[in-house]
Amino acid sequence: MEFFCYHRDRAGSLALRRELAEDHWAYMDRYADVLIARGPTFAADGETPTGSVHAVDLPDAAAARAFAFDEPTYQAGVYRDVLLRRWRNLLGRTMWEFPGGRAGGDRYLVLGLGPARATADDLRLPAGTDHDELIAFGPLLSDDATTWVGTAALVRAADPDAARAVLAPAPYADVEVHDWEFGGRR
Repeated sequence: MEFFCYHRDRAGSLALRRELAEDHWAYMDRYADVLIARGPTFAADGETPTGSVHAVDLPDAAAARAFAFDEPTYQAGVYRDVLLRRWRNLLGRTMWEFPGGRAGGDRYLVLGLGPARATADDLRLPAGTDHDELIAFGPLLSDDATTWVGTAALVRAADPDAARAVLAPAPYADVEVHDWEFGGRR
């Protein structure tokens, strides 16, 4: 089962985040073989972390909750909240298989938070988008994977507006765009 996890940083937690960086890395190393995508999000300055994204393939919802909430920086209070949803990897690849590689161009996390109903189009790759610019893409789903609640995309784009454009505006109650970069040990 695929899950999308977005830990959002708590204000004033940067020093604690830095102090626990190796603990975070060691924890994520345990999941290296099941990670689909990972990496930090940043404030508009491009340098201050604001969160941490992980798309992961785990056996069940209990394993996903353990992944999200046993994470050392979460346990220490770095994060203010966690978005954890079932997710469907529509690209069928990991970020390491992204044709554009780790570097080059600006990258973004785009979260489309949806209303209670979705159409079949909301569960497909976006029409008219260059799929080679999508790093990860898929619907956010209810715990039983029967109800669409939004979409999560990692995308290479010229700017935040171009990143936002990978999602059609109509079905979303809100769309968030965050600067993002490939994560993992360098």
